[in-house]
Amino acid sequence: MKDRSRVIFGNEMSNRVYKKALKSKKKNLKKFGDDSKVDYKICLKKNPVIGDMLGVSDVLLNDEKSKEEFDRQKGIIVGNIRMGFGHYRISMAMASAAKALGYKPYWMDLNGYPQTTCTKLISAQNDLYSLGSRLSKNPIFNKLVWEPMNYEGFRKLSYNSTDQKNAELMAPVYKNVPKDIPVVGTHVWPAQAAIHAGMKYVVNAIPDNWPMALHLAEGSVHTIQCRNSYMGYRILNGFNKDKVCKPMPKESLVYTGHYIDHELVSNIEKDCEQRINRKKNNKPMRFLLTIGGAGAQQEIFIAIIKELLPKIREKKVTLFVNVGDYEKVWHSMLKEIPQMKNISVEHFNDWNETKEFSEQLLDEQKNIYGIHSFSHKNIFEAVYCTNLLMRGIDVLITKPSELAFYPVPKLFIKRVGKHEMWGAIHSSEIGDGTLECRDIPHTVQMLNLFLEDNQLLIDMCENIKTNKKIGLYDGAYNVIKLAMGMKK
Repeated sequence: MKDRSRVIFGNEMSNRVYKKALKSKKKNLKKFGDDSKVDYKICLKKNPVIGDMLGVSDVLLNDEKSKEEFDRQKGIIVGNIRMGFGHYRISMAMASAAKALGYKPYWMDLNGYPQTTCTKLISAQNDLYSLGSRLSKNPIFNKLVWEPMNYEGFRKLSYNSTDQKNAELMAPVYKNVPKDIPVVGTHVWPAQAAIHAGMKYVVNAIPDNWPMALHLAEGSVHTIQCRNSYMGYRILNGFNKDKVCKPMPKESLVYTGHYIDHELVSNIEKDCEQRINRKKNNKPMRFLLTIGGAGAQQEIFIAIIKELLPKIREKKVTLFVNVGDYEKVWHSMLKEIPQMKNISVEHFNDWNETKEFSEQLLDEQKNIYGIHSFSHKNIFEAVYCTNLLMRGIDVLITKPSELAFYPVPKLFIKRVGKHEMWGAIHSSEIGDGTLECRDIPHTVQMLNLFLEDNQLLIDMCENIKTNKKIGLYDGAYNVIKLAMGMKK
């Protein structure tokens, strides 16, 4: 088999870079063990949270007898990791699209097998990334370490060389997975590991629109959400400093559009019309705050809530806050803003109640007031809660990460990592989101603009409807069609 750390799309790595990759793999083998000869058994089980909604079965590694078997005709694996919420969210979009198209999605979380070298390695990397996200609140660390790493460090082919060598340690989890079932990786590691394991049909769904070598999994078909990143990936622009790289083959790179759930795409017109009607009829404006898995935005959240509090009391604003599986973040904010306690309703760890409440938001006759906070210990509930609430709100307040691509009006707060900058740029260009508000005063300014300007929200809704007509939000469908089409 080709050594994917030595040569990347025809670009040969130096001996120094290659030796560094080998050294990294050797270090991780010593630290996390070698399970390359372990025969991990496969057990399939319906996911207890999104099993019915999205048709998902989990791919588990244990000796338990499984009543369910892989559907070799219509089955498709969504390979992912939990690193923040983004890759889970994209995976849910892929599963949703697969179900809508008549296929059977299987959920394979490479960070969910604690007995394996694969998960031990990914968990260690995840811990480092989460620490970096939290430390990025320090402006000196952010300027000197975090932003350069996320923008230029991950861009280098040398980084991909090391990643590919370490991905060899992740391959054993695929050992007993039928090799002819297509795999869609929503992070590069599940895609790289699938290639190393001999999976025949692999699609690497790239999440960001800033081209970086971090996202390369040679041997797979790479998909992108935005046309503005196509040429950067095609010619590997800046991936080896100023040196001109050999380009990716055209068949290795496909533009698909945004990766969005079927439930959201199919209801775009209806949901946008309800937003427009609420604005025209002076109903309370609905804002949804979402906090990511790293929990790095609490200071901004507190400033936003303080600004909106008088308007919430006047019933001009209704606020929804999803803190995911970080309930302690909500309690921390309550300590900072105790006056919001008596106007808040907590929706914690009751998934059925959360689903019922999200349905009430879609009832045009129903007025919802106050502050509603959401937290769920289960990771699937924590992530999908935002999707459920999204349809019934007016403005999503988020950092410009994966949510930048969703078909809902968006107010972008400060990024966590410079690569996220391009999500806000793209969204503002297609008219469904604001510019990135990089400090609290500009965030407050944008909040008030949404409230006082009668046209801003309406224009975004009209742009979203136009974007749907040209297929901008059809990326998840297109990825699934591409993956299943590879079998033919």
